[in-house]
Amino acid sequence: MAATYEQMTSLLIGQEELPHPYDAWISIAKNLPELIKNGQLRAEVEKLTTFSIDGLQGHKSQRLAHLALGYITMAYVWGEGDGDVRKVLPSNIAVPYCKLSEKLGLPPILVYADCVLANWKKKDPSGPMTYENMDILFSFPGGDCGKGFFLVSLVVETAAASAIKVIPMIFNAIQREDPDTLQKALLDIASCLHKVLELFHQIHEYVDPNLFFNVLRIYLSGWKGNPLLSEGLLYEGVWNTPKKFAGGSAAQSSIFQCFDILLGIQHTVGGVPLDSAAKFLQEMRTYMPSAHQNFLRLLESGPSVRKFVLSKGDATLQEIYNECVQAMVSLRSYHLQIVTKYIVIPAHQSSKKKQTSGEPSSEPISKGTGGTDFMHFLRAVKSTTMNSLLKKD
Repeated sequence: MAATYEQMTSLLIGQEELPHPYDAWISIAKNLPELIKNGQLRAEVEKLTTFSIDGLQGHKSQRLAHLALGYITMAYVWGEGDGDVRKVLPSNIAVPYCKLSEKLGLPPILVYADCVLANWKKKDPSGPMTYENMDILFSFPGGDCGKGFFLVSLVVETAAASAIKVIPMIFNAIQREDPDTLQKALLDIASCLHKVLELFHQIHEYVDPNLFFNVLRIYLSGWKGNPLLSEGLLYEGVWNTPKKFAGGSAAQSSIFQCFDILLGIQHTVGGVPLDSAAKFLQEMRTYMPSAHQNFLRLLESGPSVRKFVLSKGDATLQEIYNECVQAMVSLRSYHLQIVTKYIVIPAHQSSKKKQTSGEPSSEPISKGTGGTDFMHFLRAVKSTTMNSLLKKD
């Protein structure tokens, strides 16, 4: 089990380049904003040779290639973000991208595990994993907006991942019927989640709402539940019909689903989703690295923290358990505030401008990059979390 925890908490580091001929992918991915601005991106992509993925040795190289191809694919499909959309991904990108995706157990689209977990480097390799000491490997148009969005997400992810180390202690405490040790471990979880919320506030400092909504967001959008690509994207040379994949979403983060499972926050009953929000969470697991999916399944097979806490009838233990759940509620409440500031308000402003100028609105305000009704989803998940608080007698 220790190896699984390590896989879950480890992040990719130490590689920014790929050997020839894959360096051609890196070259394009590193220059996306300029190529898009000059109208050269699609022509440069179409000139690429189709490379076999056999020369990509090692997990880090494969993940870096998946990240680069994800960036190239998003840029090729959405272009300048002005509605000039490509519905076919050329075979010279589609074939290696799909083969590599299959090898890694990831979908052929830019996912959270790419743009957040694999898209960073330390400025000072011996320095800490703080925003100030990190940069991203690849960028979309929008200046430092993407850097802010991805790195704040990474800092939050890293802080949350540190709590995973106490999970073995929690399971051991339950098996040994040791409520004192469980209390200490749950306090560590709660403290960690409070720190996560504190770090989440950095988004206001580093991400501009108008740049995020009007420039960056389209490059994170997928082709599932998206009216701009209602039939999906055709991966030339791979499938004969278009395929639909959801864009990047925080729901693809395994960390918060991990805490849901650990605390017994039930979005499903007997593995069956309770509502559309739960169904979306389950679907988003398929967009996670296989090691993360396996870890979540392992947690589900472990002892129930919630049942143990209830069985002891210990008021102090129940209070500490509730502190953990309340910390999850606070995070989800804050996520709703962020979405309102960065999507809902700019969307309404954009819609008003279009109405004034007589332009048609190109997309429904309620759709997130993952293709779901994000406000309904976030409210439903928050409500389920609140319902998991233990009632005081």
